[in-house]
Amino acid sequence: MTLQQLRYLIAIAEHGSINAAATRMYASQSNLSTAVADLERELGITIFTRSNRGVTLTNDGTELLGYARQVIEQADMLEERYAAAGKSTQSRLAISSQHYYFSVQAFTMTVDAFEGEEYDFILRECATGEIIHDVSTFRSEAGILYTDDFNMRVLSHAFEEANVTFSPLFRAKPHVFVGAHHPLATREMLTTDDLAEYPRYSFEQGTMNSFYYAEEPLAFLPHKKNIRYSDRGTLTNLLTHYTGYTLSTGVLSEEMLAGIVSIPLETNVEMQVGYIMHKERKPSFLLDRYIANLRSLVGEDPTVSS
Repeated sequence: MTLQQLRYLIAIAEHGSINAAATRMYASQSNLSTAVADLERELGITIFTRSNRGVTLTNDGTELLGYARQVIEQADMLEERYAAAGKSTQSRLAISSQHYYFSVQAFTMTVDAFEGEEYDFILRECATGEIIHDVSTFRSEAGILYTDDFNMRVLSHAFEEANVTFSPLFRAKPHVFVGAHHPLATREMLTTDDLAEYPRYSFEQGTMNSFYYAEEPLAFLPHKKNIRYSDRGTLTNLLTHYTGYTLSTGVLSEEMLAGIVSIPLETNVEMQVGYIMHKERKPSFLLDRYIANLRSLVGEDPTVSS
C-alpha cells in the first residue's frame, strides 16, 4: 500500500468518477483503476461499486476512506513540517455546511486573507447527514449546522456515532423569510397559524429526509403545501417570485437583502448554530481562522440573539 494509492482513492471518492479524479490528479485513468484494483486485492475488499453514472463507495470502502484520510493528513503535516527550505506546500481547508450565507462569507474572508501561493479550499453546501458523514470520514475539517430542543437528542446520538463534537457559535430565534411583495411582509411578528395557507420551502435532505435532520426549525409541524429544493439560489428565486416562506435564523444574506424580509416568529423554539469537528482532529491554522471569521460575522449581526 502506498500514499499515492490512498491519494487516488480519496480523489475518486470525492469526485465520484475515476475519469474526473484522473483529471484532477494529472494522472491516467488506467493508473487510478490499477491502484484501486491493487488495493482491493491486497486488502481483500471491494472499495467501489461501479455503474454508468460513476463509482460509489461500499461500506468497506467508506471505512477505508476514513483511515486513508487520516494517513494522508498526517503525511501532509509531516511534509509541511519538515519540507526543505523554499519548497512550497499546498494548504487545504474543507468545510461542509448547511445553507447559510454567513458560512460562505467566512469562507471567502479566509480565502481573501490567505497569503500562500498554493492552496486547495473546498466549501460544500449539503444535507445535514452528509455534513456529519463528511466530518466523520475526514472529508471536511468542520461542519456547520444547527440544533434545537427537538432535534438535539437524535443529532447528539449521530454525533457520538460519528465521533464528532458540537461547538456552539450563536443562538437565534426562528424568523420567517418571505418576499417583499408577500401579503405578510409588513407584519412585525408572525405565528404558525399565519403561515398555514402559504407554501413552506425547505432544503431536501436526501436519504435522511427526516424531521430531525431538517435545516428549518419546526419542520415536524404538519403542512399542506411543501416545496423542497437543494440549492440556495432556488430558495432566493422562490421567495422573490412566489408567496411561500421558509424558516431560518433571521440572518439575511447580501444576495437576499433586496426583495426579501425577515420577520420574527412567535415561538419558544431557539436555534443553536454551531460547528462539528472530529474528536481526533486538531484544527489547522486555516480552520482556526475560518471559525474566528464565523464568530466575527454572527457576533456583529443585530438580528442574532446571543
